[in-house]
Amino acid sequence: MGLIFITGPVSSGKSAFAVRLALESGREVTYIATAAGEPEDVEWRARLMRHVRDRPKAWRTVETASMVLEAQLALFRGAPATACLLVDALGTWLAARIAARIDLLEIDYNVFASQLDGEAAQFVDAMLASRSSVIAVSEQFGWDVVPVAASARLFRDAMGRMVQRLAKQADNVYLVVAGYALDLRRIGQPIDCEPAD
Repeated sequence: MGLIFITGPVSSGKSAFAVRLALESGREVTYIATAAGEPEDVEWRARLMRHVRDRPKAWRTVETASMVLEAQLALFRGAPATACLLVDALGTWLAARIAARIDLLEIDYNVFASQLDGEAAQFVDAMLASRSSVIAVSEQFGWDVVPVAASARLFRDAMGRMVQRLAKQADNVYLVVAGYALDLRRIGQPIDCEPAD
């Protein structure tokens, strides 16, 4: 099964598609939940609970938002070849990495961006090197105007570089839009360039 990468806009069906593929794999599934809990945000808690409700109760869940990067990488290194790891989602993973050190944004934007790119590369490489099957879900950002806030620009640009790195090396790449999964390997034309701002 290798690595399957699924991207698309919010509420497009990408998580449901990922769950279906994980079920069809016939493997023992570990759901890697990357979103940080927000105790004061009722809507966010409800959103996370919908994700819990929509996946099989027998699956093991690992929440990574409070884990150090090395522990996160160990999840992929230590997984057996018979397992399937479903990572949902890369956007919330990156947001948690930024939130943990948001004060660095005011100190040196470029250094912080470089650190994020390095961490994202390690995370992507760990998924790609895992002996287990991996299904990685990512929100697709950057289809609108350049954000005003520096933190939003940092997130958007780092996310774009991260998903390009993953998509170029994944075994299968799907864009999910309005409940339809498009096989980008079959219909897409890869481009060889560095992501632009």
